[in-house]
Amino acid sequence: MLTRENTVNLLLAALLLAAPLAANALGQPFYITLATRIAILALAALGLNLALGLGGLVSFGHAAFFGIGGYAAGILASHGFSDEPMIFGLPGTVQMPVIWIVAACASAMVAFLIGLISLRTTGVYFIMITLAFAQMVYYFAISWPAYGGEDGLSILVRNQFPGINTMKPLSFFLVSYAVLMASIGLFALIRASRFGAALQAARQNETRVATVGIHPYRIRLVGFVISAMITALAGALYADLNRFVSPSMLSWHMSGELIVLIILGGTGRLFGPLAGAALFVAFEFALGGLTERWQFFLGLILLGVVLFARGGLLGLLAGKAKHG
Repeated sequence: MLTRENTVNLLLAALLLAAPLAANALGQPFYITLATRIAILALAALGLNLALGLGGLVSFGHAAFFGIGGYAAGILASHGFSDEPMIFGLPGTVQMPVIWIVAACASAMVAFLIGLISLRTTGVYFIMITLAFAQMVYYFAISWPAYGGEDGLSILVRNQFPGINTMKPLSFFLVSYAVLMASIGLFALIRASRFGAALQAARQNETRVATVGIHPYRIRLVGFVISAMITALAGALYADLNRFVSPSMLSWHMSGELIVLIILGGTGRLFGPLAGAALFVAFEFALGGLTERWQFFLGLILLGVVLFARGGLLGLLAGKAKHG
């Protein structure tokens, strides 16, 4: 059924695809890069939205998974170009699909360990523990001189995708766009599944979920791990976009930025992260050229959303959510 929200979602997806195609036709690669950044940030926020929007887990540690994805791309690429073996003699690679798998698996292991401890707490304690773990990963990265330390790590040439010239801005955008749309489809499947229903039920009433034989802790742990894997995938793409990996990708500021994207777009909404990312990048571009303190005005907008439009941009455009 084509509801109002579905119509808005289709328009957002179409606009994100049409804008870089038009920019390419007009010979404006800068706007293609802006659209690619929107797609990648939306993908990162989509991962967090699974934990926050469906599971009610306000994580300030998702920058750790974003950065792990970025460093997976940078480290594998550096060894792939130099042909020097990594630890245990493992080879590097410049193939994006392999890098994505490594990034997702590495973040899954870290998220599992973090989740084992963090998910035994709730509320502000969960927020602070996830933040603490993310800062541990951040300080580990800046004290790792083999891969740049505080200076970060450069990717000499953008990693490769079979059959596609990823050095062309439009081609790389199409890769990022396809990954985003596939991940949104996965999010929709999870939300509509019994697992998704259990995750949302655990958010609403943990006691009732436990009385029907479902373990909220296990459900949340699986959701947290899947969430981290999606965010790590975005981190790998972000590193390729900039051809540079920085410890700033692991900073708590990045975690806060992802939460802002979700709030701006609409918490728990299927296309909320995309709407929030588009709004964020648009304000960054428009206001950033006028003042260095553009975040102040973004903060005012965020305050207005929290006070008067708690459903975010999609809540204004599509009305009240029908799920959860």
